Amino acid sequence: MGDSFNAGDAQLAEFAALLRERNSIDARIGAILNRPASVGNIGEWIAAEVFDIELTAAANNAAFDGHFTTGPLMGRTVNVKAYGRQESLLDVTKSPTLDYYLVLTGPKGVLSSSRGALRPFCIESVYLFKSQDLLAALQATGVKVGVATSVRVAQWNAAEIYPRAANPALILTDRQRAQLAMFRSE
Repeated sequence: MGDSFNAGDAQLAEFAALLRERNSIDARIGAILNRPASVGNIGEWIAAEVFDIELTAAANNAAFDGHFTTGPLMGRTVNVKAYGRQESLLDVTKSPTLDYYLVLTGPKGVLSSSRGALRPFCIESVYLFKSQDLLAALQATGVKVGVATSVRVAQWNAAEIYPRAANPALILTDRQRAQLAMFRSE
């Protein structure tokens, strides 16, 4: 533990420089969001822009993040979720005030160790679940409801609105599809 600079110090210095760069980018993103640049806040902002959602004033509102302001779901409450991978898990609430979950996910994947893996923010798929229907289906099969609730693949498939239009409750316009395509992985 001497005072000399070693390889570990060089790696630590590079890491510190990268974090300063990241903090600068997060500050720019946060200025657009008017909230911290967390995955959840980024997902909510994108969803608000693409799906005409008016977000609640408080970021910590219980059960839902906002309301659809146009289209067939106008006035309905929505909880926006953003996940780096689609691993068939969804944070579910039992609140009767929530009408829909709008879930933005990265690529499909399986639960595994995060060691050595990257989880960049991207949108490969979007799903729309009617909250009370999903809750009833989960409870009927005995699935424990809460954080990281296991949702069956068939339910995900039926809820998909992007890129496949499986759920007729919300058909995307060409503009919405193009907007979401901006966030696909490279």
